[in-house]
Amino acid sequence: MPASPAGQLRSIAIGVTDLDAAERFYNDTWRLETVAKTSDAAYLRGAGSFHHILALHRGSRPDVRNVTFSVATRADLDAIAARTPAAGGRVLSGPAPVDEPGGGTAITIADPQGRILRFVHGDDRHPERPQRDAPGRITHVVFNSADVAVAQRFFEEALGFRLSDRTKIMAFMRCNSDHHSIALADSDANTLNHIAFVMPDLDAVMRGAGRMRDAGWPIEWGVGRHGPGNNVFSYFVGPDDFVIEYTADVLQVDDSYKAGGPSDWQWPPGRFDQWGVSQPPSDRIKQAQKTIRFTEL
Repeated sequence: MPASPAGQLRSIAIGVTDLDAAERFYNDTWRLETVAKTSDAAYLRGAGSFHHILALHRGSRPDVRNVTFSVATRADLDAIAARTPAAGGRVLSGPAPVDEPGGGTAITIADPQGRILRFVHGDDRHPERPQRDAPGRITHVVFNSADVAVAQRFFEEALGFRLSDRTKIMAFMRCNSDHHSIALADSDANTLNHIAFVMPDLDAVMRGAGRMRDAGWPIEWGVGRHGPGNNVFSYFVGPDDFVIEYTADVLQVDDSYKAGGPSDWQWPPGRFDQWGVSQPPSDRIKQAQKTIRFTEL
């Protein structure tokens, strides 16, 4: 398997129906900071170095505009452009300068199931800042897939991802030392499942969960510890029914990690996490995990 040129998951751009309300939520309750604005968009950073990790765009319906990765070299953009068509995807634009806050040079592609992915090099960075309860970055995004085999093959062949683990319902894919940056969930439609924001530690996840509950956003699944990835989790349904996760303790792996199969990740009946303390996912989150679509090409 060739080395992954995909680098590190940087940001996700989403359409929201009330831009001002969504920005207030992600500033005041979720604890991101607005670093740039236009008349129709807001760009929010975490405590890490990326210029922004979430872009909110005014829209008539909620959707996913793109998912962006930060790559190490300009040559990585060329490698992705060369690999994408043969793996069943399309190059939509670039490499070309990015015309939004954060800058850099990017290539934009569509995978075989219509998800828009961007890969950027030379984008602006911030000094990291110590934060007790703020997310540092997005650690993974989970896509629902009508054909996981097709999606997995594309991420492996075009982008150099590797399979970390496969459960009965999900394939966990990595492009760096994080156990997974993308996961692909078996589904009947190609939609967004959820977005995971990494917190400094377990205490930060718990404090964030308490802050969300105080603000009227109940925990929809968790708090618990996953199997694949070993990460702590607490899930919420945010504005416009985007499913968002506070997480911590994401497993770090290297090429010696042995991928597990479905038989390696089975819980006793009635258990929904490693600890056995989490309640099952709520009906609300199970519905919300199916509804957010990607921008149509």
